[in-house]
Amino acid sequence: MQATLSCMYYETFGQIKKMIGQLDTWLDAAHEFAVEKNIEPNTMLDHRLAPDQFQFGRQVRVACDMPKSAAELFTGKEGPDLPFEKTLDDLHVRARSVYKYLDGLTADDFKDAATRVVSFSRYDVRVMTGEDFFLEHTVPNFYFHLVHSYAILRHVGVQLGKADYLGNLTFRMAASRFRGS
Repeated sequence: MQATLSCMYYETFGQIKKMIGQLDTWLDAAHEFAVEKNIEPNTMLDHRLAPDQFQFGRQVRVACDMPKSAAELFTGKEGPDLPFEKTLDDLHVRARSVYKYLDGLTADDFKDAATRVVSFSRYDVRVMTGEDFFLEHTVPNFYFHLVHSYAILRHVGVQLGKADYLGNLTFRMAASRFRGS
């Protein structure tokens, strides 16, 4: 059972890593869009969908920091030190650093992730299991901020579609359904 949980965490972080790679390509598209429209590229960091929502730069930061922090907690392996970003290039550095960090982790690194106890200073003495923290906090927050990053770019006119969101899919040859086919 423990090996299965370890693989589940590793594989889930693998998908998160893939999505951070997609985020990095969106940053390229944002830069290209800004240059094409004669807009200062770094102004993209300040766009938001609603007045009370984080702006694009902070959405990207949280999307990258959420899995990095969880992986540090679960593996005990310190992730990269990521300074506050001021430019699209800084966001690239953040995304690529987290991608590289996650890429260096193995399934064995997550062997105790599910049973780890996670505490929050803001919640007094209440704690969560690693499994609950990961499924109820890390994964939803990661995708929340990732999707908002994508939506902000779409909202300002960056040409991104569903394929840009999903990235490459893992296709395999289907087994023949009929003998002799």
